[in-house]
Amino acid sequence: MSAYHRRLTGTDEQEKLKVATAWSVWELATSRLYIDPSYIAHATDDAKFAVAFSRIETHYFVNGAFMKEDGQLIKNADKIKDIPGVIVQGRYDVVCPAYTAWDLHKAWPKAEFHWVDDAGHSSKEVGIVHELITATDKFREL
Repeated sequence: MSAYHRRLTGTDEQEKLKVATAWSVWELATSRLYIDPSYIAHATDDAKFAVAFSRIETHYFVNGAFMKEDGQLIKNADKIKDIPGVIVQGRYDVVCPAYTAWDLHKAWPKAEFHWVDDAGHSSKEVGIVHELITATDKFREL
């Protein structure tokens, strides 16, 4: 991860574009249940997108998701227990496996849990979009 991040933030523009494209293609290909070539083409056809997307993701990862320790969110779920929340999980999500969402729900039982049978990780998948819009519409009423 650190090696990717160094290349993405370095001065070698050719190397930066090469690793940004590779990262983005991989991420976009694994984030959906059904691979959409036009979705993946965004990573190969738009260099600015590929660089920005991969830099944001690797920055997040090299900083430990901005958590001080592994399991911090679950360990401290009692601090958010009264905050309304919705957890949306795609059945075929290989980026964030289902057990992670389920563990969060067990630690935060007041959060609604929505399982989307025909989705992976991407917020652009139809079932995920539906659940996210439904959730935000409910929050509008708070």
